[in-house]
Order: sequence, then structure tokens, then C-alpha cells
Amino acid sequence: MIRVQEEDFDMGREVAALYEGKQEIGAVCTFLGLVRDLPDSDGLKTMTLEHYPGMTEKELAKIEKDARARWPLSECLIIHRYGALQPGDQIVMVATASPHRQAAFESCDFLMDFLKTRAPFWKKENTGNGEQWVDARETDDVAAERWDKPD
Repeated sequence: MIRVQEEDFDMGREVAALYEGKQEIGAVCTFLGLVRDLPDSDGLKTMTLEHYPGMTEKELAKIEKDARARWPLSECLIIHRYGALQPGDQIVMVATASPHRQAAFESCDFLMDFLKTRAPFWKKENTGNGEQWVDARETDDVAAERWDKPD
């Protein structure tokens, strides 16, 4: 399941709904991303995320499909917010559920690596130093490349 939304979410409720009534699930792995303040700035006031509706959901669906092809997932949830967010706000949640923990851990890690590198979101930070767009990080690309290597 994929949701791109402005409104906040309740992680506990989302996780409980993911596995409720599904007794084949033996492991749930979650990742929660938060907006953090920047140590080398004059303080983050807001982070604004923009996206192209329709295109974003389509790309997230591809990423989820790739994860489901690699691991035996019973359930998968991706929630990504957009709009103006404050330091400490929830920005992204990924949860994977599988009969076994290894698949849940690895697939959750995979999804986050590809959300960071392939999901069409653009971030603008507003700090005491003004506004600036956030560039892609090479370390995120390196993290995602490891999934392209044969096992």
C-alpha cells in the first residue's frame, strides 16, 4: 500500500493495521523518518517537500513491486508526506511484514534506499540563512547500488 499525503499519521495504528488478522506474519520491520534540524545552519524553520501527483505514486509502486519480487512479503506500506514540515515532524514511514525477519529487515532497508534515490520528491530547506533546494547525496546512491550487485 502506498500513500502520499500532507497529513500526519499514527505509526502505531498503521503497524497494527498492517498485520491485524494475518497469522502468517512472523516479522514486521519499520522505518520512521523525521525532519531534523541542521547542525551547520542557522536552524531549520521548515522543510517543504514537493512532488508530481500521479508520477510519484507510479514510481513508488515500481519500488514496492521490486521489493515484493525480491522478498516474500505478506504486506508492505509506504507513507510519504509532502508540504511544509517542521523539525521533529514525521516525513516517511516504511513497514514490511513477512513470515520471517530477514525478509522484513532487508526489504525495509531496500525500500528506504530506493525512496531516497528514485522517488520523485524535491526538498527545500528554509533556515536562518534563507531557502535552498536540497541536492541528492552521493552516499544515498552508493547505498542503493549495493542492491544491484548479485548475491
